[in-house]
Amino acid sequence: MPFDSKFDQSSSSKTPSSAKASVDRYFERIEDKSELNAYVILMQDEARKRAEESDERLRKGSPLPLDGLPLAVKDNFCTKGTRTTAGSRILEDFTPTYESFVTQQLLNAGAVFLGKTNMDEFGMGSSTEKSHFGPTINPNIREDGVRVVPGGSSGGTAAAVAGKLAAAGIGSDTGGSLRQPAAFCGVVGFKPTYGLCSRWGLIAYASSLDQAGVITEKVKDAAQLTDVIAAADENDSTSLPWPKKVGFEASLMENEAKPYKIGIPKKFRAETISDELENLWEKSIALAKAAGHTVVEVSLPSINYSLPTYYIIALCEASSNLARFDGVRYGHRANDIKDIYELYSKTRYEGFNPEVRKRIMLGTFALSAGYYDEYFGRAMKARRVIFNEFQSAFAEVDFMMWPTAPSSAFPFGHDASDALTMYLEDIFTVPVNLTGSPAISIPICDGNGSLPMGIQLIGPRFSDDELLAAAQSMESAASYVRPCARA
Repeated sequence: MPFDSKFDQSSSSKTPSSAKASVDRYFERIEDKSELNAYVILMQDEARKRAEESDERLRKGSPLPLDGLPLAVKDNFCTKGTRTTAGSRILEDFTPTYESFVTQQLLNAGAVFLGKTNMDEFGMGSSTEKSHFGPTINPNIREDGVRVVPGGSSGGTAAAVAGKLAAAGIGSDTGGSLRQPAAFCGVVGFKPTYGLCSRWGLIAYASSLDQAGVITEKVKDAAQLTDVIAAADENDSTSLPWPKKVGFEASLMENEAKPYKIGIPKKFRAETISDELENLWEKSIALAKAAGHTVVEVSLPSINYSLPTYYIIALCEASSNLARFDGVRYGHRANDIKDIYELYSKTRYEGFNPEVRKRIMLGTFALSAGYYDEYFGRAMKARRVIFNEFQSAFAEVDFMMWPTAPSSAFPFGHDASDALTMYLEDIFTVPVNLTGSPAISIPICDGNGSLPMGIQLIGPRFSDDELLAAAQSMESAASYVRPCARA
């Protein structure tokens, strides 16, 4: 497919001379834009081989659903025979002997992987500054020329898609790690219902919150990719089959013109703290109405407890999940050690960055004897309250809507003096992961050179198809959705 095509293989005017030529063009672009540091591992030989196989299938008239599609893959999806690092020194030389379920589904559909993209180490960050391989740069430039972060932790994938370094990309979302970087970079980020995309082969941060998803240029592209990656997997006990007969892309035409009732939480709107955010609220409401939808207020009384609830649960699960990285079986191992205790402590100190070590310690403390019920137990009860409030809201409205992030992309070093400020970047995204709901971020750019922002639509579980249709209707109605100023 051509450099600027959007999965449209039906139009001869958009069909490239070959999939291999398209892949070569992307690698040229990646080299030209290497300063963005979107990729940490390139897969040129494998990509060109798979592109040639796609060309052969196309010549024979038997193409696969995604034949020749050049994709970026976040570097926490295990890829057989290709290093998978999760942005960490501790896995810098780890080469899986198996393929993750999601990436295998894409390969089976004919997709071509250009490479593995940069990320905050183990998904712990909101800016892709906390990677062992250095920060990724947002392709969008602030009006004063200052370079900004791409968001995180799927910042490498978002920067690759926004910077035309891939046709689309795969990422993961624990507390907004797909949607927030998509908003910062001016692209679409879709997190499906928890369980629709298998987590097998996805390096875990917080197992009850992690979900694979996609970053694309258009909503239609997100639907097409989700049709491939949303499938039941017997290797994942949390995997769920799509319960409807019609797939995601097919449902777009059926439901795009359908009017929906969209709810806005009173608490979130009341606590808007900046002119930038208030302007986004007004634009999103006007956009929803222009697309034919009704906008009403809904009540989520406990929504403000989402952030502390999320961080307690996420850090406790991270403490458990990351205990496996001990220098014994795989990954980095410290040298000059005296005993097993020093092996563990020195390996983990050298292998994990300060942010990861901090989160592990906080999670371990919250799980310790005497504090488990006070912290983790109460957080799980709060999670149930938040879930029930979402269910009550969805009894009144089809979807809910609020900003993806409290600001546009910020400069590098934003959290150097105040880590709490960075954690607050997740305030609008984490409630979705606590409830397992699907959510999509669509970009809003005013066209005058300012940085993009994102508006988020959230639906009840298994409403993914109609959620995508509602998002596409808003995308179609928006004259100020893209283009954004790019490097």
